Parts: sequence; C-alpha cells; structure tokens
Amino acid sequence: MLGYYLELAIRSLRRNVALTALVIAAVGAGIGASMTLLTTLVAMSGNPIPDKASKLFTAQIDAWGPESRWSASWVHPIMGVTYRDAMALMKAPVGPRKTLMYQVSVTVNPLNGNPFRVPGRATYADFFSMFEVPFRSGSAWGAGEDNARDNVVVLSSRLADRVFPGVDPVGQTISLNSHTYKVLGVIRPWAPTPRFYDLADPYGESEDVYFPFLVAVDQQFQDRESTNCWEAPKEGWRNFISSDCFWLQFWVELPTAAAVSEYQTFLQGYVIEQQQLGRFHLLPRVELYDVNDWIRFYRDRTRHEERANVTIGGAFLLVCLVNAVGLLLAKLSTRAMELSVRRALGASRIDLFLQCMVETFLVGLLGGLLGLILTAAGLKGLRALRDVTDTDIAAAHLYTLDSAMVVITVLVAVVTTVCSGIYPALRASRIQPAWQLKSQ
Repeated sequence: MLGYYLELAIRSLRRNVALTALVIAAVGAGIGASMTLLTTLVAMSGNPIPDKASKLFTAQIDAWGPESRWSASWVHPIMGVTYRDAMALMKAPVGPRKTLMYQVSVTVNPLNGNPFRVPGRATYADFFSMFEVPFRSGSAWGAGEDNARDNVVVLSSRLADRVFPGVDPVGQTISLNSHTYKVLGVIRPWAPTPRFYDLADPYGESEDVYFPFLVAVDQQFQDRESTNCWEAPKEGWRNFISSDCFWLQFWVELPTAAAVSEYQTFLQGYVIEQQQLGRFHLLPRVELYDVNDWIRFYRDRTRHEERANVTIGGAFLLVCLVNAVGLLLAKLSTRAMELSVRRALGASRIDLFLQCMVETFLVGLLGGLLGLILTAAGLKGLRALRDVTDTDIAAAHLYTLDSAMVVITVLVAVVTTVCSGIYPALRASRIQPAWQLKSQ
C-alpha cells in the first residue's frame, strides 16, 4: 500500500503545482532560517580538546574585589589574571606544566613585499605540549629559550607559506615589529573551536606567530582590545604591567584529582598571603576551571545572545509551520471530491489518513531539501558578512554544514512537517462522502 500511497501523493503534488510549491517554500524557509542558527550553535557547543579537557585548568583571581563581581551591567565576564598574579603562578613550584599568554598584533616585514600585520600570541614553551599543537616541521622552543629570552618564533603554516613560499622556513629568520627572530617550527592548521584558552575572542582569527612571553614583555608588545581595567593605569609600560588590569591567560595541566586539590589549596594560600601583605582589603575570590567548565562559565555570561538566536529561529520556524498547516488544509480541501470517491468505494478513514500523511511526508522531504539549500546559502552569507575566509579555520567551522547537520536538517523538516500535517490529514479523513457526492 505504501507504493500506492506514494503514487497518489506524487499525482496530487503535480495536480496543483502552485499550492505545492507554496507549502514546500514555507517549510524550506523555516527550516533554512532555524537550521542556519542551529548549525552555528552546535559548532559553538563542541569540545575543543576532548583528550585533555578534564586535565587543563585556568585559574581566576578576582583582584578587583566584591564590587566587580559579575555586575549585571557587564555583557562579558572579566577573564584573565593580572601580570603580578600571573608571574607568581608561573614561578610557583606547583603544577607539572603551565603556561601564560596573551594575544598581540605584530607587523611582518618580508624581504620581498610590503609589511603587513598578523595576529600573534606570546606564551611559554609548555603551551604547545599542553594544548597538543600539531607541527608540520621543526618544533617548539624549550624552557631554556624562555629563560634566556631568545628571539625565536613558531609560525603557522599560513604565514610560513606566505613569507617563505616553496621552502621550509625552519632555521631561517623573520622580521617582526622591526626585530629579527629565528624560526624554530611551523604548525599545521590548528584552530580549536571555541578557542578555549582565550575566550576574549572565542571564534576569532587564529594566530600566525608564537614567540616567548618574556620576549614580548621586554619588547612591550601590547593588545589593548583584550585588556580589562577597573581603573585606568598611569602612563607607561611599567605602570601598566604593575596595575590590576586583567590581560593575561594562565593555564596549568593537572593530570589527577589529587593534583587539582593540591593546586586549589595553593591558590587559597596564595591569596591569603597577598592579603596579609596588605594588597587586598578583602579576601579575593579564586576559581579553578577545567576546559568544559570554563566554556560553560563563559556561555552563562553571554547566553542571552544564544537565547535570542534560538528564540528568533524557533519563532520563524513556528510561523512558517502555521502557514504550512493553512496551505495543507487548503490543498486537501481541493481534493474533497477525490477523497469522497475513495471513501465511497470502500476506503477506510485510516486509509485516507495514511494517504494524506504520506503526501505530507513527501512535502516535508522536499521542504527539507530546499531548507538545506537555504541553510547553505545562509551560512555562506554569514561568512561573507563577517569576512571569514577558508584559511580562518575556527571561524569557518562555525559556518560549515557537515554531514551530521545535513541529516539533522532533513529529519527536522520531515518531522515538523508531518506533525503539522496531522490535523489537516484528520480533517480530510473525516470527510462525509455523501455530502460531497450529493453536492456534485
């Protein structure tokens, strides 16, 4: 019987092409808009480093006091640590691996061509092993280069191919901000999504150059965009780094629960010591988050954006489905004579209901295919609107329709359309054949 119902459904769809097209368009538009937003939301919800998410922790020390604690007027949470606290955490003999970092923008001066700016990150050697950064050639620097403040760098493959086309740059030098650096390694395309180690810009452009943290501080590399200050510091680099501005990210690797407990005890002892030295008038709030908790904490502070997107997408889909219900009612009403004849010839109400539901299923399938096209177009439009290129892996991932989302899109279209078609199908199955045939 299923084959027969499919044949009847195809005939019905062909009989009134305009009305069929309107139903499919209503379903496709709703699916396209909602799935565009859902695709980006799913991409944002992924685990950026599943192998070590429970072993990597970021420490947060609220040096500003209770007045600043997540005021309702703040859109984004205060994230990071001060330079003073960060250096103390780095020097403490607790934690097998730890790193300190911040993002900067540097000017590349190629031998041939005009200077251009790229995003960079100042960090410590443990950054690469802690976050499983994949290398294409060469390697990272070590603790010796950190302590000696050597001018060494690691490049992204994107920057390496641009500045050193066709050759391996390992061992060569590159000019950054008018200083010469030796290239030690080139990393493969790598962009954890979201960029958990620096949520100030979780889906921003990935870094092109990495160099030792102390070198960046000595050369006064600074990025004001990711700096939060309770009070503006006095002029001068020394005043800035000695202030209570948050501009650094600190991460430590703690492989066991015992190590986590030990580090929490250390943090509490550190802030108590600082208070005893007269730095804090009240005991600061101290938090230790693993990767998933840190991402969840960030989203709790910015969830209004996600809620707005979900609400808009869901509301638009609901409006489209309500229109689809009305169109299905109109479409089935035009077939009253056909259904009455089938009913008079012995077809049961269940038979008519199943026939109408098969037709609705087919409409949902076609609407899902149209929704896929509109979703792909919507994601492409968002990429163009935000000027995202294929080389910017993290941001491009947000606007990419993968195979799982293709299946989900079609399923959502079919299920929502079938659910919307239940009422029209019930109405059609309860038609009174005697009234219809008598009126004819």
